[in-house]
Amino acid sequence: MTILCFGEMLLRLTPDNGELLMQSPGLTVRPGGAEANVAVSLARYGAPAAMTTVLPDNTLGHAARDEVRKHGVDTRGIVFKPGRMGLYFMTPGAVRRPSEVLYDRAASAFVQHVDGALDWSTLLDGVEWLHLSGVTPATGPTGSAAALAAVAAATEAGVKVSFDGNFRGKLWAEWAGDPPRVLSQMLAGSSLAFADDRDFALVLDVKFEHADPAERRRMAAKAAFEQWPTLQRICCTLRVNDSVADQTLSAVMITRDGEHHAAPIALSGVVDRVGGGDAFASGVLFGLWKSWSNDEALAFGLAAAGLKHSVPGDFNLFDEAQVRAAMAAEGFDIRR
Repeated sequence: MTILCFGEMLLRLTPDNGELLMQSPGLTVRPGGAEANVAVSLARYGAPAAMTTVLPDNTLGHAARDEVRKHGVDTRGIVFKPGRMGLYFMTPGAVRRPSEVLYDRAASAFVQHVDGALDWSTLLDGVEWLHLSGVTPATGPTGSAAALAAVAAATEAGVKVSFDGNFRGKLWAEWAGDPPRVLSQMLAGSSLAFADDRDFALVLDVKFEHADPAERRRMAAKAAFEQWPTLQRICCTLRVNDSVADQTLSAVMITRDGEHHAAPIALSGVVDRVGGGDAFASGVLFGLWKSWSNDEALAFGLAAAGLKHSVPGDFNLFDEAQVRAAMAAEGFDIRR
């Protein structure tokens, strides 16, 4: 059974390491987008992953499609429409300067046409999981309508929904959207959520106040499970930033009957953290698709997220064996 990912694909433009945007004329162009990142990872692990989205019917749109297809993603669900390609500019952080993202996706082909462009009855045939995120509804009224339609169609078809909160305040601020209402409806159809106490505080309009972050997560999870009966698992990563390049990452999964933890991993000399959350989501989702235990799926997701920090670009370019090797902590000697 297929895992179908739905969301907008973008092109990412990045200055050279250490440079500010437009400090010099060179920009590196790579494809990206939260759901496309998950689809590529799943395909590279060996899962039957598919992508559905709307892309511009031009050279950029076709090139974006080809980039995910070359990694093994089924792209037959991609629709081409008139319009422009969504872009984002990412200025990498350095020393004590954090990375910064600038979106340029208004009036993209996706934003203009996604509502009503996709035939969900056909797309969901043979699908076990639908993965989507809070980025799609943040893009505007059409994105919100399309995200809600996707979740409703999946619910009707008996397809499990994996939802990544991915709250994007900059996007929501560009129009008169209603994040709590829309995201709540998406969570109402989800069985797996990648979210933390801040996400649930926003959607539920409740403050989870406790000095212990772990207790705040438990309080939020309890409220979420009470609010949305279909929700079975809540996952998130926990990050400690010593600097832009030196971080520690761990993960937790909360279910209706307990907690699961993945031990912290040290990430020194981070190359690129963008897409790390998508790598984590893809790893957990892959483990659940494979019917692994919660502990194994969580550990696989964390290892995948850690590896993503070692390569530039949005995509996580590792297969299952390489993630397994990272889980086993086989050392850093050259493998010959």
